[in-house]
Amino acid sequence: MSRLKDMYKNEIVDAMIKKFGYKNIMEVPKLDKIVVNMGVGEAKDNAKVLDAAVADMELITGQKAVTTKAKNSIANFKIREGMPIGCKVTLRGEKMYEFADRLINLALPRVRDFRGVNPNAFDGRGNYALGIKEQLIFPEVEYDKVDKVRGMDVIFVTTAKTDEEARELLTLFNMPFAK
Repeated sequence: MSRLKDMYKNEIVDAMIKKFGYKNIMEVPKLDKIVVNMGVGEAKDNAKVLDAAVADMELITGQKAVTTKAKNSIANFKIREGMPIGCKVTLRGEKMYEFADRLINLALPRVRDFRGVNPNAFDGRGNYALGIKEQLIFPEVEYDKVDKVRGMDVIFVTTAKTDEEARELLTLFNMPFAK
């Protein structure tokens, strides 16, 4: 079992009940899923670029990535409906906690000039979005084998009702919010 999941079961639940005064243990917010999304705009010209992005994503998350297709055509971007333009992975359960642990404790501290993540990137319903500028911060990615530096979005979906509850939950998971 991952370290974060143990931490959640033991310390985080108690701290959340103490702070927010929940009457029932089932009211305590928890991490529902983590969605990692990578938009690959240049895939419209070269299909091999998307394969490389999918390979990177699978290496980072440890789970098979799904290609995302354009919902509608945009002439200015030379995109037709149904064209593959990105990939995503939805992590749940053990793999989710494993990924969150690696992201928070290994990858984010490797970012250059890192001062913490934006504390205001909550959506009003208890979900947190985080943008990563390059996939090289993950230790699994070998620098020599990377063809192009790509960014990705990491969305933490929680069962929290408010942003304040979600922020507290992620803070207890040691998410390094900027002061």
